[in-house]
Amino acid sequence: MKPMTHRGYAARIEYSDEDGCFVGRVAGIQDIITFHGDSVDEIRQAFEDAVDFYLDNCSKSGREPQKPFSGRLTLRLPPELHALLAIQAEAKGTSLNNLVWIL
Repeated sequence: MKPMTHRGYAARIEYSDEDGCFVGRVAGIQDIITFHGDSVDEIRQAFEDAVDFYLDNCSKSGREPQKPFSGRLTLRLPPELHALLAIQAEAKGTSLNNLVWIL
């Protein structure tokens, strides 16, 4: 399933039986941005409005908005596995980064 996204931000949405509506939060950042709606269309609009408000508010206050993900992922691997993957990448004529992307 593909997450709901807007301007590079992703939404984490759940249904709250207690509240009788969908509740959401922008995922992947430490700033807390929440929103809610009674239908898919409402929650989508509330998400987009919340992201737009956040970015506008950051701009007006001169604050850099948090970015959801950098695209960098650091892994700790046993040296033997690292070597094996590097050898496989070289044998395939590609980079270790591209090999892992393919996997």
